[in-house]
Amino acid sequence: MSKQKKRVLFTGYAQVHFVCFLPVYRILAADPDVDVFLSGGFKRKVADGVEYDLTGFYDPYPVDMEHVISLERVRAESFDVLVSAHLSDTLFPKSVGKKVQIFHGVSVKNLAIREKALRYDLLCLPGRYHGEQYRDNGLVRDSGARCLVTGFPKVDPLVGGTLDRDALLRSMGLDPALPTILFAPTGEKHNALDTMGVEVVEAISKAEGAWNLLVKPHDHPKKDIDWFAELAPYESKTMRIVKERDIIPYLHAADLLLTDMSSVAVEYTLLDRPIIFLHIPKLMKRIKKRSPALDLDTYGRKIGSVVADIPELISAISESLSNPAKYGELRRAMSAHLFHDPGHAALNVAGVVSYAAGLTATLPSGVEVLKV
Repeated sequence: MSKQKKRVLFTGYAQVHFVCFLPVYRILAADPDVDVFLSGGFKRKVADGVEYDLTGFYDPYPVDMEHVISLERVRAESFDVLVSAHLSDTLFPKSVGKKVQIFHGVSVKNLAIREKALRYDLLCLPGRYHGEQYRDNGLVRDSGARCLVTGFPKVDPLVGGTLDRDALLRSMGLDPALPTILFAPTGEKHNALDTMGVEVVEAISKAEGAWNLLVKPHDHPKKDIDWFAELAPYESKTMRIVKERDIIPYLHAADLLLTDMSSVAVEYTLLDRPIIFLHIPKLMKRIKKRSPALDLDTYGRKIGSVVADIPELISAISESLSNPAKYGELRRAMSAHLFHDPGHAALNVAGVVSYAAGLTATLPSGVEVLKV
């Protein structure tokens, strides 16, 4: 009689959620004792609320499409483990043994540090910093959710030696000999792309031949603007729009990151390369209002230059590329503080899922259990 496989479900409403799970998915999908099911879909507002459309949601990824199932089926079935990279409970199945939270960002906005996270049984925290934040905010308790420091699987490839910068740039028709700038804003309203994106692209493009520019619009911005269409006229031999959802290969290819308050700035610290923050007052006001755990004091934007206008930006790019070690000490401190066991986080989280499914009796040795 064959052994019954454990049923693991992943649900998400933005593709970045699955990008965070993908390294773990690859491990679990190869486990003969596990069946991994995928559901959710693009979240869209409709007259009577929201709907989730699976059409094309998992198409860009190497997954078993026969295991991509409708939300209606999810809500009618039971699973051994639910894995989620967001805090919403709207995509929960009919019943589930254990719920595992892996989060989808490491921003200093700290939106992951909330009471609602404790609806999950096991929390896979990126590193010591988030563990300290959970403890300081009274979210590490004797009962209920267990807080585990596992690392952040999404960033494993940044330190894994598998990415090829020059090959990626050549595939985009760009000269890898040129310094490459990646412009990647947050998805919040009043972000840098919405506020001054065209001016930024025009200014950097005027220095044609000096730098490559990659522009990565956020994959689920609050404001609905088709930036792929808006910026298409600016594409050139030194400028490309990044359409893929996984930003990690493009972070690896970039010699300098240009952002506003996106979590990619934190991820980029693992590469210890220059960062420039565009200061958008309306964005900062909004973030401070909706992010009660915002932390600008520990690291914040201290890990790079902060500029407010185009002339400052062009000057800062030149200075940052000529002096890439500036802010390096703090960048390295931040990456060590925020990322546990980089390069092995996917194995740690996959082990947590196996533990939650009852396939293993203990947690992986690389996982730290937070105590009160």
